[in-house]
Amino acid sequence: MLTRPSLLLRLEEATLFAAALFLYYYLQCSWLLFAVLFLTPDLFMVGYAINSRVGAASYNLVHTLIFPVILLSVGYLLHQHLAAELALIWVAHIALDRLLGYGLKYATFFKDTHLQHIPSRSQAAV
Repeated sequence: MLTRPSLLLRLEEATLFAAALFLYYYLQCSWLLFAVLFLTPDLFMVGYAINSRVGAASYNLVHTLIFPVILLSVGYLLHQHLAAELALIWVAHIALDRLLGYGLKYATFFKDTHLQHIPSRSQAAV
């Protein structure tokens, strides 16, 4: 197992997803808010309507852990419960996406990610 990076990455994301859910539960956050906002980061896929470069950039902007970790830190330091709640929803979303194989996007096309390259039908035939 330790020589299979793809398996390790999935295990890592499963652990992060479970940790985000546990903290969300521990902080007694709203599960209704979780359900309503969980898929919100995927709205940034709308950039693909313009082209794959804009789509990848907008998708990657909200699918990196940088901003939710900053938001979580600020929420904790300033005792802002809502900020921490939103950050945990965001982290859980990113972790589940990556667990399912939806990684950060390259500008080539949607299914070309840092976790895997899913060949298109034309590439699979070659």
